[in-house]
Amino acid sequence: MPKKAKELSDKELRSIINSGKNGWFAVGRISGLGIQVRGSSASSWILRVVVNGKRRNIGLGGYPEISLSNARTLAASMKVKIRNGIDPIVERQILKSEAQLELSRLRTFKELANEYIDKRSKDFKSTQQLRKLEQLMRDYALPVIGNRIISDVTLNDIKTMLLPLWETKTETATRLRIYVSHVFDAAIAQGLYKELNPARWEGGLKTLLPPPAKISKTKHHKALPVEEMPQFWKQIINAEWMSAKALQFLILTAARSGEVRNATWNEIDLDTKLWTVPASRMKAGKEHLVPLSEMATTLLEGMSRECEYIFPSNKLTPLTDVSISKAPKRLGYDVTAHGFRSTFKDWSRKYTNYPDDVTELALAHVHSDSTRAAYARDALVDKRRLLMSDWANFCVKASMGDFSNVTPLRLNE
Repeated sequence: MPKKAKELSDKELRSIINSGKNGWFAVGRISGLGIQVRGSSASSWILRVVVNGKRRNIGLGGYPEISLSNARTLAASMKVKIRNGIDPIVERQILKSEAQLELSRLRTFKELANEYIDKRSKDFKSTQQLRKLEQLMRDYALPVIGNRIISDVTLNDIKTMLLPLWETKTETATRLRIYVSHVFDAAIAQGLYKELNPARWEGGLKTLLPPPAKISKTKHHKALPVEEMPQFWKQIINAEWMSAKALQFLILTAARSGEVRNATWNEIDLDTKLWTVPASRMKAGKEHLVPLSEMATTLLEGMSRECEYIFPSNKLTPLTDVSISKAPKRLGYDVTAHGFRSTFKDWSRKYTNYPDDVTELALAHVHSDSTRAAYARDALVDKRRLLMSDWANFCVKASMGDFSNVTPLRLNE
């Protein structure tokens, strides 16, 4: 029978600790309970027991934070668990794991929104798209639900976030709702949100907010009427500022602002008179070939090659969208740069007989089955070369005031 340890008093315990001896010392009353001494400033309670046939040393905390009396109480409790088949060390590990899991669930909407933004930054084709996403979250979502635990956000919270925008900035609110719903989709996938997506439309916000289509009218980009091209072109070709040059190239190629602003010299082949816009900068995500008319080629030949960008800002970076948008307004025209694509389309319908597939491909529209097939085959480059040449001739002759024979009506050449 093992020798029973003497039951120490508080005074005797302090004497052992201050003696300068290191080691484990039994304190009595609870078998296996002792104080582990490592110098006078480092002492801790250790319960030596056998659990399921295995010897275990179970730490109960430090002394004097845990007093002798409390150590005996803790040790007695541990022994009761052991007699009931519970391994205290395994129990601690389970509790620690559960606590960590619970802590991981206490994540805010802002944390998950930042993760979503980081993920989308790798998907977006331009930094402008990323900036718009960040601005939407920063200006409208985070002030309302940013610091809320994700699992606490409700359908009514999302309504509160959207309501100030819903009827005045419907398109912005709709886009915000979609982005926020993506954040909650991710939270649901990670097990951080157990309910239905609170930013969902069907079966959710649809019951609380009026449909966007009933309160928002589609706003089209203001376009220059074809008949006003004479006077406009006469002014734009005499403008020497960089954004005016970029706008001329945009008009002659029927391209989008971003495609022109970020155009680089290595995309241009003056020998074949082709501009190859990489897929990464195209809205449809497909490489786009743009036949260059003589007029577009002449414009390029007059540009400096000191910068990789064809139409750089003073800082040798791409022009901003605002700078090109302001170009027609500086000339007194309340139209947008994007609207010239509509002007081009109106011209092709009114003054030419080019097939719709040809003009749609010139605008990089590949929505219909026929244009997709043409794009996959040869992108109708030869026919589009004639189209862009006729468009340039229209602009030139129009600027000279000659509408009598502006453009020959091309049939299916």
